[in-house]
Formats: sequence, C-alpha cells, structure tokens
Amino acid sequence: MSQTNAPHDARTAGNVVLDSALALAAFVFFTWIARGHVPSESETIKSLVGSFTGACMAGVFWLAWQMFRVVLRGQREDAKQKR
Repeated sequence: MSQTNAPHDARTAGNVVLDSALALAAFVFFTWIARGHVPSESETIKSLVGSFTGACMAGVFWLAWQMFRVVLRGQREDAKQKR
C-alpha cells in the first residue's frame, strides 16, 4: 500500500548544516549580549551565566526556526495545490 500524499522528510544534510550553523550563531550572539548584563566582577561567572542564558535563548531560536520552516513549506505546498 503506498500513500500518494505522504509527507516527505525535509531533513537533508544541507538543512541540518544550515540549522546547526544558525543555532550556533544564535548561541554566540546571545551569549555575547548576555555577558554584559551579568552583575558580577568575575569574568568566569559572567561567561558561565552568559553561556547558560545563551543556550536557553538559542534553543528557543532553534524551535522558532523549525516552526517557521514547517509553516513556509506548508504554504508553498498549498500554493502548488491551488494552481
């Protein structure tokens, strides 16, 4: 039994690399921003807290990026079906 309208798997090597690169860039950016807001004299503590904060924010960015890709793919598929 084959399904003609089965959703295809959009995870390709290029997508995985792009997603990883964007998440890493978001982590570095958010860590850099967060370090300046840590009220501590110790650079180690600033880096540690900034990294934990950056990791959480990069995770949220990754989830938002995945949702954006799914919605965009769905809109494109709907546009193709309407033609």
